[in-house]
Formats: sequence, C-alpha cells, structure tokens
Amino acid sequence: MKPSLPQIVPYAVWMAIMALLPAGALSYAIRSLVTAVVLFYVVFKYFKFTLPTLKDCLWGVGAGVLVLALWVLPEQSSFYMKWFVIGSQTNNAPSFYDPSVCGWPLTLARLVGSAFIIAVAEELFFRKWLLGFAGFWWMVALFAIEHDRYLAGALAGIVYGLLSIKVSLKSAIIAHVTTNFALGVIVVKYGLWRFW
Repeated sequence: MKPSLPQIVPYAVWMAIMALLPAGALSYAIRSLVTAVVLFYVVFKYFKFTLPTLKDCLWGVGAGVLVLALWVLPEQSSFYMKWFVIGSQTNNAPSFYDPSVCGWPLTLARLVGSAFIIAVAEELFFRKWLLGFAGFWWMVALFAIEHDRYLAGALAGIVYGLLSIKVSLKSAIIAHVTTNFALGVIVVKYGLWRFW
C-alpha cells in the first residue's frame, strides 16, 4: 500500500476536532466517535481488510508491552520528569477523565478512544503515510514532539516504526493498541491521571 490521502484523513479529523473543541471528557468522547466513524469508512472503503496473523499478534503485543514499560518506568526518576516531560502532566491530581469528575461512561470513552481509535489513526498516519512520505527519522521526530513525554514518544515511534517495516503495519497497530489500552487500565486503576 503506497502513501495516500485516506491514510491521513482519520488523524486529520481527530486533530481538527481537538483544535475546535475545548479540552474535556465530553469533547474527547465526541472526537473519538467522529474519528471512529471516519476510520471505519476509510479502512473498509480504501484498504483491503484482512485479519492479523498470529505473528502480527505476538510481535504486536510484545512490542506494546515494551513501549508501555518505556513509557511508565522512567517516571520513577525526578531527573526524567524534569527534563523529559513537558508541561503540567507531572502530578496525579484528578483530571476531567476521573470518573468522580465526569462519570464512568466518559472515563470509559477516554479509554476506548485512546486504545482503539487514535492508536489506529496514528498508525495509519505516522507509520504508513508519514514514514512513506518523509522517512523513518522524520516520522520518529514528529511522533516525539506530538507527545508531552517526548523521549518516550521517540522510543515508541522507533519501536512501532521498526515493527511496521520488519513485521507489518497490523503488528504496529496491535502494539499501539496494546500500549494505550494497558496504560489506560493502569491510569484508571491507580489514579495516575498525569498519563492522560
């Protein structure tokens, strides 16, 4: 599959809605729903959809767990938190995704949107379109600066990028879904809202 416009559209829709709506749990749910509809349409209209192989699944889950560890474990270091995390996302104060603030339906919408919507849209954009258009290191750099944890974002971009090249795009999607879903479960279970 060559780089093409349909690989950009779901991510572009996500970013456009993020720019138009104020930050909040309801806005995130709306963004997830609209992007899910666009993603479903694009995937089934423009791509030949086949189920992932066992190899895709094994590599994807393994890489997803590795990226989760690279994302979470360094935060035990104050040096890492000072130099490699941007902005206010360094504490565990309740956020608007906390079910005590927004209710369980919107918290679960955040989890589903993060794991199954934006992860897929980002993989189509970064690991398919941008990788093919700009090359590996530009893809890694732009994926890094998209995240407030830019070092972890760069490492994730490298892992997902190598996976998409060496195994398949589906394995990279599975890895990203695994990372985001597991991180979301950790966030909700332990109240680590700084990751959201």
